[in-house]
Amino acid sequence: MNFYRDATWVLEYVEEQESSGRVAGSLQTQVVNSCKKYNIKSNPKHLYALLYSCWRFKPYLDEILKKSGIFKDIPKKKGKPAFSKGTITLLVHDLLLSKSKRIQMGKHPIKDFVLKHKTRLQSELVRLKIKMKVTDLSQLLKDDSNDMTPVRWIRINPVRCKGKVEEVLETLRKKFPTTVSHWSEIVPGTIYEDEFVPNLFGVHPSDKITSHELYKRGKIIIQDRASCFPAHILNPNADDVVIDACAAPGNKTTHVAAHIFQDLMPDEVRIHAFERDPERAKTLHKMVKAAGCDKGIKVHVGDFTKLGKPEIFSQVTGFIVDPSCSGSGIFGRKMIDDRNKSKEELPEAEEEQDEIADQDLKNRLAKLSSFQFEIVKHALSFPSAKKLVYSTCSIHAEENERIVIDLLLDSKVKEWGWRVRKRAGVIPKWHRRGILAEFEEVFREGTQAQELADACIRVSPKEDGGIGFFAVCFERD
Repeated sequence: MNFYRDATWVLEYVEEQESSGRVAGSLQTQVVNSCKKYNIKSNPKHLYALLYSCWRFKPYLDEILKKSGIFKDIPKKKGKPAFSKGTITLLVHDLLLSKSKRIQMGKHPIKDFVLKHKTRLQSELVRLKIKMKVTDLSQLLKDDSNDMTPVRWIRINPVRCKGKVEEVLETLRKKFPTTVSHWSEIVPGTIYEDEFVPNLFGVHPSDKITSHELYKRGKIIIQDRASCFPAHILNPNADDVVIDACAAPGNKTTHVAAHIFQDLMPDEVRIHAFERDPERAKTLHKMVKAAGCDKGIKVHVGDFTKLGKPEIFSQVTGFIVDPSCSGSGIFGRKMIDDRNKSKEELPEAEEEQDEIADQDLKNRLAKLSSFQFEIVKHALSFPSAKKLVYSTCSIHAEENERIVIDLLLDSKVKEWGWRVRKRAGVIPKWHRRGILAEFEEVFREGTQAQELADACIRVSPKEDGGIGFFAVCFERD
């Protein structure tokens, strides 16, 4: 029962995030976050396995539960339902849809309650399969094999490898004796050295990295290639002071540290990392410490737009701003988006459901882009700042090119002297750039639109060897 109780907390957490429009990451991320939030003792991997399956079947489970009337029969205890609907959902999932077709718990009143409805639940399952013209509900599930990363990217952490980077490279060569010339050639046991980001390597996702001693000691860090672009583009040195405005979980923060503290000890604060969520801030603290740069990074728990005042941080020269976004470029996100489309009932009219889903997305993107604009503009107001990299793990222009356009047209941003750094200073050899049509609608003179599009970087999910991503650099004299 303890496992189902923990799973219920996780399920309710994910549903709460979904209903409030705050789901920005993958289901796996949501499971991990909820486990930390509620200090759950059950194995997160086991919880994820159950939630993964339950979430995929959720629209059909909801239909079965609704038609069976099981929720109406929940007994009352002191005027309140004796059993949680979430727990009942998980038990019914295991009873009808798991491989074992049984509820994995000993004798318990909630188990007896569900089993009492077993015949009716099975009847509704049969009716649903007939209605959907399938012999098994798994036939209705979308293939999510394309919703997984094709490459596991790892970068060497120079802060933990002072003067011993070659030793780390030698250890990696022993584990991965075969080097390939392109990430698409990666198979288990091989390694690829990235041509765009120094000390970044790609291996096959099935190769175990987290159990390796290099990872445990913080000498290598797992980080998607596209996620490495912001710090690489910012390219801070030992004289810079940098703010990471939305820092958790901390990959970009520690990558900035890898630049600043490459040749010196991180014994004074040169990076300020902001995170408004206390639970995510704990993760940030752990990652910073594991990377060996806790003395060089100060974590601020709170909203950057409120705590980050220009007069307090007058020495800041650079920014990484990677705010909350739709997460549309993240692997594992598709499952949540599909669930968002299905809503409460099975779609009777697909076109109508698609229209609702499209409107929901537009509304969500409008709220996100408004927040994204404000946080970047706030960062641009800092007096000593000379460079800022804005990035998202989104594929939507509303969160990417259109934010750039709105900032360039803003009177204050113009007054402060900011411009977009040209392609020559933003990984020039990277092939996929910004969407030209977005800039052509506003900038119609000469080659300005083309230059702005070229100044932006886009990464296509999976097609470019990792997550979907966007990055652009603002600079001034």
